[in-house]
Amino acid sequence: MKFGKLENIEKVNFQLPPEPAGNRAVLEKLETGAPVFYIGCTGWSMKEWLGKIYPAGTKPVDFLKIYTRQFNTIELNTTHYRIPDPATILKWKAESAGDFKFCPKLPQIISHSGDLGVGSENLSKFCASVQLLEEKLGCCFLQLPPYFGPDRLPVLARFLKNFPNHIPLAVELRHEDWFEKAENTDAVFSLFESLRIAPVITDVAGRRDVLHMRLSSDKVLIRFVGNNLHPTDFQRLNQWAERLENWVKQGLNEVYFFCHEPDNLLAPDLSVYLLSEIQKRNFAQTRGPKFIESGGEQMRLF
Repeated sequence: MKFGKLENIEKVNFQLPPEPAGNRAVLEKLETGAPVFYIGCTGWSMKEWLGKIYPAGTKPVDFLKIYTRQFNTIELNTTHYRIPDPATILKWKAESAGDFKFCPKLPQIISHSGDLGVGSENLSKFCASVQLLEEKLGCCFLQLPPYFGPDRLPVLARFLKNFPNHIPLAVELRHEDWFEKAENTDAVFSLFESLRIAPVITDVAGRRDVLHMRLSSDKVLIRFVGNNLHPTDFQRLNQWAERLENWVKQGLNEVYFFCHEPDNLLAPDLSVYLLSEIQKRNFAQTRGPKFIESGGEQMRLF
């Protein structure tokens, strides 16, 4: 993930922002449920994880099956580049663990089109495809391009009102103007709240504005970008565990937490550490990866 990455992070303030004033009102409206915490990465085709996440000798054809038994969700980036055919979707569904959730990213032909795909058949094709995941469909998310600013709020509103309300959706905002003026932030999050659209919160060194901490539904998607296991990565995860425990205790029902590292190589290390922190606090049902010992059978926590 190159968005917001910095070569030098020494001067970055990694403290989580204060709690936004509007979050309490959002949380108070939520129905209390059995909260679930999902931890995942951004792909499973990682031969570099052999002997660490996948047993040594695992064939690539079996990576998905094992990934879904180590992690309980995935940021499904492959759908950003093409709409998967039904056979592919059904294969993913059949091979994945029973409690696993796929979180497909909307295709670029939708997110980067002038009308966000409302005027084409691509949106209906995408929705028809991912619906085949059935109970294994988590939360789809729309990653708006950096040039999509508040002046296009009516376009976003039209898209969201046309998006099937039975498919969970989250939106990631990247244009700086969404966050520079409070009226822009309030307007878009009021729209999200009215339509039960979840927020995407991105924690990355070079764009602290997208770490907005605003809630708008009973779900939240967090995209956490580490810095090669720098000590601040773990300090940030500790802060997140505390903040998320607070939100869940106030009514948040689903957390999707996606760990990013350069080339995805060290993302499992972040995931294992986060899992240990969530299990210590014991505020939500969760499961996550355990490293494989050299013998290939035993697992260990970070």
